[in-house]
Amino acid sequence: MINKLDAALNFHQTALRVRNERQELLASNIANADTPQYKARDIDFQSAMKAALQPNASAGTPSSGGALQQTNSGHLNGMGNSGYVSGASDPLFRSVVQGSADGNTVDMDVERNAYVDNGIRYEASLTMIGGQIKKMLSAINGQQ
Repeated sequence: MINKLDAALNFHQTALRVRNERQELLASNIANADTPQYKARDIDFQSAMKAALQPNASAGTPSSGGALQQTNSGHLNGMGNSGYVSGASDPLFRSVVQGSADGNTVDMDVERNAYVDNGIRYEASLTMIGGQIKKMLSAINGQQ
C-alpha cells in the first residue's frame, strides 16, 4: 500500500524538487544582477523532470542517467556534488538578450517573469498534491 501511495505522489514530489532548485537559481540571478561578469543560469525544467523520473534516479541524489565516461583516471567522474536532481538538470547559461558593458547577462525582466511563473507553478503543484491527498483520505475513510 505504501508503494502505491508513494507512486501516486512521486511525480509531484519530483516536480516540487525541480521547481525549488529552479527558484533558487532564479533568485541567485536576481541577486547578482549588478555583479560584473555574472552569467545568468537556469534549469531546463522538462529535461530535469525526464531525468529525475527515470527508474535509476533515486530521490534527492544525482542520477547517472547521462553518465560521462572516464577515459583517463585524472578526469572528473561526472558525479560531482552539484546538489541538482540530475546531470541533465545542471544549470545552463541563459542566452544573452541584451549585453551589458560589465559582462553581466542578467535581464531583470526575464528573471522576474521566470521567477513569478515558476512560483505559480510550484503553488499549483502543491494544490494538486493536496487534492490527491484529500481523494486518498476519502477513499480510506469510505466517503464519496
